[in-house]
Amino acid sequence: MKALVYDGVEQMGYRDVADATPRDGEHLIRVSAVGICGSDMHAYLGHDDRRPAPLILGHEAAGVIVGGARGGDRVTINPLVTCGTCQACTSGRENLCPTRQIISMPPREGAFAQLVAMPEQNLVTVPEDTPLDKAALAEPLAVSWHAARLALEALHPSQEPRALVIGGGAIGLAAALALKAMGVEEITIVEPNDARRAFLQDQCAQNVVAKAEGSFPIVIDAVGYAATRAATSAMAEPGGVIAHVGLGEDAGGLDIRRMTLQEITFIGTYTYTAQDFRDTSQAIFDGRLGPLDWFQQRSLSDGFTAFQELRAGQVAHPKIMLYPEP
Repeated sequence: MKALVYDGVEQMGYRDVADATPRDGEHLIRVSAVGICGSDMHAYLGHDDRRPAPLILGHEAAGVIVGGARGGDRVTINPLVTCGTCQACTSGRENLCPTRQIISMPPREGAFAQLVAMPEQNLVTVPEDTPLDKAALAEPLAVSWHAARLALEALHPSQEPRALVIGGGAIGLAAALALKAMGVEEITIVEPNDARRAFLQDQCAQNVVAKAEGSFPIVIDAVGYAATRAATSAMAEPGGVIAHVGLGEDAGGLDIRRMTLQEITFIGTYTYTAQDFRDTSQAIFDGRLGPLDWFQQRSLSDGFTAFQELRAGQVAHPKIMLYPEP
């Protein structure tokens, strides 16, 4: 099969590799569309020791099952593989499974390829009227759905559900869409990139600013740098909630003294539960997350160029979707 392989810092190659091979209880899926995630970019830049080269990246995918009893079924892929038996898994918190694996991280190759193998329980059937590239957005949308759900559950009932989202990439936009689907009416996105800010305003009908002012009951950091954490801890309303989902850099930024004195809740959020993924997929199928027409389309063979342009800040779209050759 053809695959886009991460070969080292800012190096990728498109070439023939061995076909993906399903384990017991797994299906082989022919990938129809796969998105570029921020974590793929972190690996490409050499910032993620969990993803050593050479490696096939990519975990935001949908496609068609090849062979077997379910051959021909259209599916979107939950890339988080868990044991199913530990306390986290049996309590519906699969994302905290101590033996969790995710495709695009050893020992599981990712979906920047023509084929990928996944367990049965990680597949959600996609209706015929939902395009598979939009179904591939289930993964990044589920990340934000999970963060938005946890933030709203933690918010005191006396506080107005008004939100600030820091970062206008796919996760930030998805957080705004999830919050709206959950009933939040007043949402502001902070995005410093002029081209992306204009895209979000003009193409996605979002309220977007270059710099936020004031305070907010809910603040979602979809970037995760020291500077954005400093902004979240400064702009969270007393008694408010910070949901931190971005993984830009490891340390710095939080004003722990203010967060303590103002009793601000901080929630670290990682991926999603299996139920969050199913709920997000259904929201896509039902149209509750909007038209989902905010991604740029590229062939998988052009993936290296896409990474280079993302690195240079030349992409206004929140998401690039890659399409393997049939």
